[in-house]
Parts: sequence; C-alpha cells; structure tokens
Amino acid sequence: MEDWSGDLGQFDCQVRKLTNQQFSSISNTHTPQGIIAVVKLPADTYSSDLPPEPGSRILLLENIQDPGNTGTLLRTAAALGFSGALLSTQTADPFSPKAVQATAGSVLSLWIRRNAGYLQMAASLKKMGYEIMAADVGGSSHVEFSCNSKLVIALGSEGCGLTQEMVQIAGCRFRIPITDKVESLNVAVSGAIAMFCAQRGIGW
Repeated sequence: MEDWSGDLGQFDCQVRKLTNQQFSSISNTHTPQGIIAVVKLPADTYSSDLPPEPGSRILLLENIQDPGNTGTLLRTAAALGFSGALLSTQTADPFSPKAVQATAGSVLSLWIRRNAGYLQMAASLKKMGYEIMAADVGGSSHVEFSCNSKLVIALGSEGCGLTQEMVQIAGCRFRIPITDKVESLNVAVSGAIAMFCAQRGIGW
C-alpha cells in the first residue's frame, strides 16, 4: 500500500508498492495488514515420500474439511514443536487463503505432505518406530503421552472422525473426557489438547 512505511530493502525479492485501491482489489480480507506476497509452494508438498528426517512429532489430518480448522491445527503444531503434518487429499488445502490466514504465517514452518498415499506413509512411520495415536470417540479416556517417544497424532473429520483404515493402523485410540453438556469438542481444540499433552509428556 502506498502509505506502508516498512523497510523494502530487507526483502530479497521484487517489491511493488500499490495504491490503496489496487491493494483492496486483490486482497480477500476486510482489514489487510498492508503486505501481500506471491510465493512458490514447497515442491514436495504433494510428494509421496517422507522427509529424510521426519522429526519426533508429526500431526496427521484425515478429511478435515474446514480450512480454518486445518490452519489452526497446523499453527498449533508449529507452536508446540511438531515437525510436520500428513494430510489426506480430502483435508482442506493448507495453502488456501483461509487456511493460510488461520496459520498466522506459520504454514511454511512445518513440512507438509498432502496426497492419497497418507495411509501408507503413516504405516511406514509405524515401521520406523513411531507410535500412532488416534483420536476416536470409542478410544480410552485415560492416556499417557511420552515426551521421549516418536509420535504421530491422528485427527479425523469434524463429522465422521477417523476412517477405519486409519484407526487400524493406530496402536492407541484415545478420547478426551468431557461432560454430557456437549456432544463433542471442535477438532482444533481436541488437537490442541492432545498436542500440548504430547509436548509435555503428560496425559489425562
């Protein structure tokens, strides 16, 4: 925007200053912060190969359709030290505008794999010694997380939960105990609770 006073010289890229009218015409937010970037997506986002060093904490999102929930979960994962995320193709595109906005810019701080082979990739991680822990309404209400183990936390769609194929891969199924005043928790809230406990090595 023409009234933005930031230091343009700090960016190693081409920078254009726009008028307020030009900026508003290409921004999809009502209160933009004055910067819009055109960036190239990571080349391996849709790869079926895991990173050489996946890290010790991984998030798996299966068929989570709301981009706000997807973005919030990725932001929480980044905040709590998770290395990467596996996404099914039915999960909202993590690079859609609403999802990126929900990540508050943290979407590029995780490795992401979004493809139809996510179940095979989860099975490969299990063979590599990762514990697969699945959030499931039929799971145990008592769970302990170890901060020293390699871990994948799997979360399913807001309406249907995880598929049976994913549940069968998991070595542990858990649920978060809640009162009978509500039917369920938002998937982003459930994921945040589980990831925080995993990061601290505690349970409930």
